[in-house]
Amino acid sequence: MNQNNNSSFTLKNFNWRSSRKTSRILAFMLAAAAVISGIVTVTALTGSRAGAGDPKTIAHLLYLDGILMLLLSAVIGRRIIRIWRERRSGIAGARLQSKLVSLFAAVAIAPAILVAVFSALFLHFGIEAWFSKRVGGALNQSIAVTGAYFQEHRQNIQTEAFAIANDLNRKAPYLMQNQWEFNRVLSAHAGLRSLSEAIVIDRSGQMLARSEFSLLKTLEAIPSEIFKKADEKGVALINSEIEDQVRALVRLNRFINAYLLIERFIDPRVIQHIDKIQKTVNEYNDLKEERIGIQVSFVVIYIIASILLLLAAVWIGLTVTAQLANPISDLIEAADQVSKGDLSTQIENTVAHDEIGRLGKAFNHMTNRIAAQQHKLVDANRELDERRRFTETVLSGVSAGVIGLNSGGQINLPNRSASVLLETDLNAKQNIVLGDAIPEMKNLLETAQSSPERMHEKEITIQRDGKQKTLITRITAEYFKKNLVGFVVTFDDITALLLAQRKAAWSDVARRIAHEIKNPLTPIQLSAERLNRRYQSEIKTDPENFDKCVNTIIRQVEEIGQLIDEFSSFARMPQPIMKVENFSEICRHIMFTEKNRTTSINYELNLPDKDIFFDCDRKQISRALVNLLKNAAESIVDSKLNTKSNCNSGLVTLTAAKENKSLKICVEDNGNGLPDINPERLLEPYITTREEGTGLGLAIVKKILDDHNGRLTLENRLKEGTRATLIFDKTTNHLT
Repeated sequence: MNQNNNSSFTLKNFNWRSSRKTSRILAFMLAAAAVISGIVTVTALTGSRAGAGDPKTIAHLLYLDGILMLLLSAVIGRRIIRIWRERRSGIAGARLQSKLVSLFAAVAIAPAILVAVFSALFLHFGIEAWFSKRVGGALNQSIAVTGAYFQEHRQNIQTEAFAIANDLNRKAPYLMQNQWEFNRVLSAHAGLRSLSEAIVIDRSGQMLARSEFSLLKTLEAIPSEIFKKADEKGVALINSEIEDQVRALVRLNRFINAYLLIERFIDPRVIQHIDKIQKTVNEYNDLKEERIGIQVSFVVIYIIASILLLLAAVWIGLTVTAQLANPISDLIEAADQVSKGDLSTQIENTVAHDEIGRLGKAFNHMTNRIAAQQHKLVDANRELDERRRFTETVLSGVSAGVIGLNSGGQINLPNRSASVLLETDLNAKQNIVLGDAIPEMKNLLETAQSSPERMHEKEITIQRDGKQKTLITRITAEYFKKNLVGFVVTFDDITALLLAQRKAAWSDVARRIAHEIKNPLTPIQLSAERLNRRYQSEIKTDPENFDKCVNTIIRQVEEIGQLIDEFSSFARMPQPIMKVENFSEICRHIMFTEKNRTTSINYELNLPDKDIFFDCDRKQISRALVNLLKNAAESIVDSKLNTKSNCNSGLVTLTAAKENKSLKICVEDNGNGLPDINPERLLEPYITTREEGTGLGLAIVKKILDDHNGRLTLENRLKEGTRATLIFDKTTNHLT
C-alpha cells in the first residue's frame, strides 16, 4: 500500500514538474512569437515601401499581433494570480517576486505614459519644425556650398595652370632640347602643387612630356572645342565624368603646338561628405512628402513597442529570482571594471556553493590569470621595444648599407646608409621586392633565395646620375626555429678603394718602369752621339743613311725619355705648396703659350673683369690646365683628320668665373667628344683612346685637383666637343 502511495506521489510530482516546464516553454514561445511578429510589423510599416502599400498584409500582421499578445497576457495573468495566491499563503520568495513584477511593470508603464505625452507634443510641434523653411533653407544652402566648393577648385586649378605655363614658357628654349629636364620640371611642379597629373600634349593628343608620378598610360580624347577655348581664352576647364577631379588645359605660347594639361583629385573625404549631404537632402524631401504616413507609422510603432515592452518587463519580473539579482549585479559591475582595465577587481561574495558561487570563483580566477599574463606581456613588450630601439640605433650608426627583407624578398627595414649609398629613398619602397626596387641586386637575391643555407657575396655596379659605383654586397638568410623568415642584405661602397688600389698599382708600375728603362737610356744616347761624331767623317759608303739611323736612335731615345718623365711625374707627384696666386694671370700666361704652340687652332679666354685670387700650387694648377688644353687641341686635330678638314675651324675655350661660393673653370672644344665609356674611367691611369697617348694626362689632373680639394667632371657638349669642368670650393681655397 505504501509502495503504491510513493509511486503515486512520484508520478504526481513528475507530472507537476513536467506541467510547469511545459508552461514556461509555452510562455517563452508566445513571448518570442509576439516580439518577432512585432518586429515584422514594424518592418512592414517603416522599412519596406512595398509592404507599406499592402493593406491586407498590414491587417493580417496586426491580427496576428493581437492574438499573440492576448495569449501572452493570459499566460502572464495566470502566473500573476498564482504569485498573488502564494503571497497570501506566505510562501517564501513570493513577496520578492511580486515586488519584482510590480517594479518591472512600473518601469515599463511610467516611461510609456511620459513618452505618450511627449509624443503628442512631438508630433504636433517637432515634425512641423523638421520641415520648416529654416531647415529646408539650411539644406539648400548646403547644396550651394558644395557647388561653391567645386567652383573654388576649378578656379584654383586654373590659377595653377597659368603659373606652371608661365614657368614652362620662360624655360621653353632649354626644355625643348632637354626631355629629361622637361619631365623633371613637370614633376617638380606636380609635387609642389599636389597635382595628380601634369603632362604636355599637342593638339592631336600625343604626349610631349609628363611628370614622374603620372598615372596616365593613355590619354582620353579631348574635344576640339576645348583646344579652341584654350587658344582663345588662354585656359579651358575640362568637365570630367568623374566628379572627384578637376582638369585644366592651357596653351603654351612659346612652344610649337603644345598644351599643358593638369589634373588634381578632390579629397575623397570631401566627396564622401558631399554625397552624404546630397543623400540627406533627398531623404529630407522624401520625408517631407510622407509626413502623414510617418505620423501614422509612428503611432502604430509606439503602441506595439509599448505593449511588447510591458509584457517583456512583467515576464522578466516573473522569471528573475532574489538569489540571482544581487550576485549578477556584482558580477556585471566587476566585469565593467575589468573592461576598463582594472584587473585587480574581485567578487567578494563567493561563499555560495551553487552555480552563482562557482561563477564568482571562476571570475576571480580568470582575472588573476589575466593580470599575471598582462604583467608578463608588458615586460616582454618592454624588452622587445628596448631591443628594437637598440637595433635601430646600431643600424642607423653604421656606414654600411643594411636592408632587411621578408621571406618573399620584400623590403621591410632599411637603414639610413642604405638610402644614401643607393641614392634611393628606400623608406618609400617598403613592401616592394628588392629586385624591383634595386634591379642591380635582382640576380644576387634570386641566387640567395635558391640556396639560402649559405652567404652570397658579389660586387655589384650601379649607375646613379651618370656616376658609377661598385658595391660589395652580401645576402644572408635569417631563420627562426629552422624556418626561413627573411634575408639581411649588407653592402658598402668600394669604388674609392678599387680606384686607390688601381692607382697604387699603376704608381708602383710607373716607378719600376722609370727606374728600369731610364738607366740604359743615357748610355744609349751618348753612344749614338759619339758614333755620329767619331765615324761621320770615316763613313764613305752611304753616309746619309748612317746619319739618318743615328739621328733616329737619338730622337727615339728622347721620346722614350719624355715618356719616362711622365711616368715619374705621375708616380712621384710632389705635395702642393699652397699660397695665394693670381689665377687670372695664370690663365692668361697659359693661353698665350698654347696659342703660340698650336697656331692652327683658335683659342678663346673668358675671365671676369676683376682678377681672381685663391690658394693653390701655381706649377701644378698650370700643369693641370695645360693637360686639359692639350687634350682639347688633340681632340680637335683628330676630329679634323677624320673629316679631312682644316683645323682653322677648331676652337678651344677657357672660361673662369666665381659662382656662389666656388670657382668654376670650364675647358671646352669642338672636337670628337668623349668616347662611349664611363667618364669616370677616363680619370684612371693608362686609360686612353689615342694610339700615341699614355693615359696619364687626366689622371695627373685628377690627382692635382684632389690635392687642391677640387672636383673634375667630364661631359659631352650638346652639339659637338667636350666640356671639362673644374670646381674649387671657396671656404677650402680662400677664394677672393
